[in-house]
Amino acid sequence: MTKDQTRLVQSQFGVAAADYATSDVHAKGESLGRIVELAAPQKGWRALDVATGAGHMAAAFAPFVESVIASDITDPMLAEAAKLAASRNLTNMTTARAEAGALPFPDQTFDLVCCRLAAHHFPDLNAFVSEVRRVLKSGGRFALVDNVAPDAQQLRDATAAEREEATAAYNAFEKLRDPSHGFAPPPKAWADLLQKTGFTIVAREQFGKELDFESWVTRMRCTPDTVAELDRILTAGPSHLRTFLQPRRDGTGALHFTLQELLLVAAKTA
Repeated sequence: MTKDQTRLVQSQFGVAAADYATSDVHAKGESLGRIVELAAPQKGWRALDVATGAGHMAAAFAPFVESVIASDITDPMLAEAAKLAASRNLTNMTTARAEAGALPFPDQTFDLVCCRLAAHHFPDLNAFVSEVRRVLKSGGRFALVDNVAPDAQQLRDATAAEREEATAAYNAFEKLRDPSHGFAPPPKAWADLLQKTGFTIVAREQFGKELDFESWVTRMRCTPDTVAELDRILTAGPSHLRTFLQPRRDGTGALHFTLQELLLVAAKTA
């Protein structure tokens, strides 16, 4: 990650750290408990949470492992993670400053590396996955949760070219709301990357996550012009993107939409 990219992420999330600490999507989302179940942690494990944000993923694993390091490049987020650990008396949860593409830990240190709702910010997913493999012990597990772009399951009537266009449109939509957004690939791209890098996938699930538009844009402190354009894209933008995001209004007129979350657990091969 370049210095400019690091500063962009820090500027976007430093001011919003407290908001992410209390965000239901991050603190209580369905994927949080489910990824712990799928990863099947053990009491003797040493774990690392990459791009921990406010620490919710690390805190979810902490009761089931020997120790967990909540790592991030944003100091206000690390402060929120430390607060969360203290509030729950998680004495085995510590914090560390670490960049996803250059983890400051020795080879084969951890039994588990996890990352939730963050990888779409990383500038180089190949470097990230390679670093995960490096710091994992042989047979160690990588637990990933992240938003993904559309595939044939969501866009059954679209051609391959139309799905590529929808993937580009979805990432542009996310980047408009959050300039630090990098790239969220379709699910198959994640599976292929892990297998190519020396992992065997042991669990895979995917489900829709409903979001309230107003809280989604408020959390990133979007300007009124940006909010208006995001609303326009959701309600009158490219048809395949709208099929994927499923925008709708509730009885009060509030706008909601759905993102797809991918859950993967992969084991490091020898």
